[in-house]
Amino acid sequence: MEYNFLGDTGLLVSELCFGTMTFGGEGQWEAIGQQQQEEADELIERSLQAGVNFIDTANVYSYGQSEAILGNSLQNLGVDRDEVVLATKVRGEMSDGPNDQGLSRYHIFNSVDASLDRLQLDTIDLLYVHGIDSAVPTREIMHSLNDVVESGRVRYLGVCNWPAWRVMEAQQIARREGWHEFKAMQYFYSLSGRDAEDALIPLAQQEDLAFLPWSPLAGGFLTGKFTRDSQSAEGARRDEFDFPPIDKEQAFDIVDVMEDIAENLGTSVAEVALAWVRQQTGVTSTIIGAKNDDQLESNLNSVNIELGDPQLEALDEVSETPARYPFWMVGFQDEGRSA
Repeated sequence: MEYNFLGDTGLLVSELCFGTMTFGGEGQWEAIGQQQQEEADELIERSLQAGVNFIDTANVYSYGQSEAILGNSLQNLGVDRDEVVLATKVRGEMSDGPNDQGLSRYHIFNSVDASLDRLQLDTIDLLYVHGIDSAVPTREIMHSLNDVVESGRVRYLGVCNWPAWRVMEAQQIARREGWHEFKAMQYFYSLSGRDAEDALIPLAQQEDLAFLPWSPLAGGFLTGKFTRDSQSAEGARRDEFDFPPIDKEQAFDIVDVMEDIAENLGTSVAEVALAWVRQQTGVTSTIIGAKNDDQLESNLNSVNIELGDPQLEALDEVSETPARYPFWMVGFQDEGRSA
């Protein structure tokens, strides 16, 4: 397991981050995973044994169950607090209460306190805003986030699912006010979802922010379980929760190429997909998830897969999507001028 710096923080995190979305199984999350305490303990323990020191959760995953199960796992396993970097999120709707969602100062502080209680921690290492809240000005959000860090509840801030322009707006506000800035960006990125290459990854590189892909297997579609003839798979979450949206015809073409590469390397399609993400410029740590030991071992083994230039070129070609405006115009006009 290799370790990369989390942006400019000086904090080292493993190149794989263990995600806990499968813990709990409450409400809409049932289709994603229903792993309970004993199973969670085993998955966390094996991840730590493999060198993973970075764990990701969110308060909204199974409406707090994921955080609570993770917190219990850390206690059950006797994990030294200094051995792990823990990330969680705030934004999602946690109940029917009118103020139990969003990025108001009220909800941010209440949610962080509740997350700390469920995780059985004094401090959250990395807190992401889990999406936009159009009801709250960016300045107000950043003021609240700065104060939650200053309170000692949180060490670092991250952002998930915001447009690039709004991330930059937030950074500039924080910089101007002398507040804490975002240090990490968590976004959907996979062979069948390369939109982040347009503006998000370049922004992360420009601002020296960690970039952490979620759903690198595109909700399980890039595992090789799905075929044109059989677009469902027993136990697959996409049968119940078809997310994130992808171009499935192109994804089938991608899987075809990955199957040839996997056969030549003596590995699995899923491991090829994860290796591709890991080897992309700007990627800090790839978020993996697992329902069982076999899936976890496959995910962990992906760090041992190194794709050569011909394989990377083949995957780039089959997964390429037309650039959107103004990105195609930038490429056209700046040809021959970029360093």
